[in-house]
Amino acid sequence: MSSGYKFYRACYYLVNAVFAVVYPMHVIGKENIPNGAGMVCANHSSNADPFLIALAFGIDNQMHIIAKIELFKIPVVSQLIRKLGMISVDRGILDATTIKTTLRYLKNNEKVVIFPEGTRVSKDDAASAKAGAVKLAERAGVPLVPVFLPRKKPVFRRVPLIIGEPYYVEKPDVRRSADDYDRLSANLMAKIKALAPVHTDAKPVFGVRR
Repeated sequence: MSSGYKFYRACYYLVNAVFAVVYPMHVIGKENIPNGAGMVCANHSSNADPFLIALAFGIDNQMHIIAKIELFKIPVVSQLIRKLGMISVDRGILDATTIKTTLRYLKNNEKVVIFPEGTRVSKDDAASAKAGAVKLAERAGVPLVPVFLPRKKPVFRRVPLIIGEPYYVEKPDVRRSADDYDRLSANLMAKIKALAPVHTDAKPVFGVRR
């Protein structure tokens, strides 16, 4: 684990206490969480999503979340999220620093969270998936872990979070084209969306089932 793990644990307990009331969860597929490194990929519609994913994966899995660089320019907030091990990205483009930091965590047997859509999306198919997640997982030789969250999350109602089966993108014998990565990224988003339960309406409930 990274040097900031103790701080991460403290924040985890604090956030869990709040979210157990505001966004109680029903986590499905915890058996699909891989031991060690993984590129955790989810659809994205709410600021609550990173917190929900971190809580769903449990305190023993420190989640390094790739987040927009603007957050790293806010005083105090910047210090906090850096200590939590978050990774900055500028306009969804994986520059050398972002790639290097992400690969370091993955090679250290840790998990990184990325939202392939690149931004919050309120409707399905409103944004196409970017290739960063696939490229990083391929380069590091770690599995992609698809995660689904409902786009609507009424407060004080059970939020279903579904973790799909991890899978690998095998390194090719020849260099992939941009079209190849677009296809692999679309396939990743298809796997995420396929996890959606038939009914996502939740009843009012308190407490967390994990």
